[in-house]
Amino acid sequence: MRVLHFYKTYYPDSWGGVEQAIRQICMGTSRLGIINEVLTLTATDGPARMEIDGVVVHRVRQDIEIASNAMSLASIGALARLAGTADVVHYHFPWPFGDLAHFLARVKKPSVVTYHSDIVRQKALLKLYSPLMHRFLADVDGIVATSPNYFASSDVLRRYGKKVRAIPFGLDRSTYPQPTPERLAHWRAEVGERFFLFVGVLRYYKGLHILLDAMARCEYPVVIVGAGPIENELKEHAQRLGLAHVRFVGAVDEHDKAALLTLCYAMAFPSHLRSEAFGISLLEGAMYGKPMISSEIGTGTSYINIDGDTGLVVPPSDPAAFGNAMRTLWEDPALAAAMGQRAGERYRALFTNEKMAADYAELYCEVAKSSR
Repeated sequence: MRVLHFYKTYYPDSWGGVEQAIRQICMGTSRLGIINEVLTLTATDGPARMEIDGVVVHRVRQDIEIASNAMSLASIGALARLAGTADVVHYHFPWPFGDLAHFLARVKKPSVVTYHSDIVRQKALLKLYSPLMHRFLADVDGIVATSPNYFASSDVLRRYGKKVRAIPFGLDRSTYPQPTPERLAHWRAEVGERFFLFVGVLRYYKGLHILLDAMARCEYPVVIVGAGPIENELKEHAQRLGLAHVRFVGAVDEHDKAALLTLCYAMAFPSHLRSEAFGISLLEGAMYGKPMISSEIGTGTSYINIDGDTGLVVPPSDPAAFGNAMRTLWEDPALAAAMGQRAGERYRALFTNEKMAADYAELYCEVAKSSR
């Protein structure tokens, strides 16, 4: 079986959660004999065809981007051509231009879409886009919600309930590098032996202003890994609050990330809007056996992190509650360790790459057979 993934960004141009999800789906299903290819847009120079992790990635030039909606006329022809040799086309939502390209390319192959998130921020544009969105979702053969929680709380997904199934993301621990003693020693010297860790792109919905406001009331060490569009704004906010115990270390490579995940005391994940549909880096914390603090936003974050079991879940946009949760874990190492152990157990039971890949392979076979 051949599967073509279509999304606006992919490695090496971007390293976000959706890209990580596509990568993990491709690697996992490839082990089951599925041949994956990725069609993506690029705003940079580089080869039109690459091989990454054994997957062929086709890159077409991006023409314009409006309100995070990247567009490319060349991608329409490329989608039509590559879909012709695929058994299943796998889209990733939200991406309005991707919906449009599906129809302009006249894709008639069996198709599925992973519904990564509702559209939360661009309310005015959503009204214009809504007819196309619903036509697209009605046309595809299968829709994947990334958690039962998101399916239950999304008005859009409930409208298509009969063809929606929940397939949580899964991670392959073996693809994460084992940090060397030298690298671990380096980070111990940089950030200490005991700290809360955040990993992610620094975007508006990550709620890092909430974490910073919480840290104005307590002095636990916090390490923030990542770069992004509001990085300078967050650093200025931390400086105004005098947060010398909060370290912004920028984007790091996979070896450094693995070292920090190994060393950290707990994960701090303050995302406060439904744009955070799942939380790949939160799942990474669970995979490393770390207790977690997150906010209840009705999405997959509360499928990964179970309040009182694998960590603590607090109301969104509540710095005092977030700070109190940090205090609870910090002052009770035995509780934190027990929660971290249960987080690791939950990862192994529900969120492995093998389980996710098997579920997607089953879905691909179902839609391919039903469309014949």
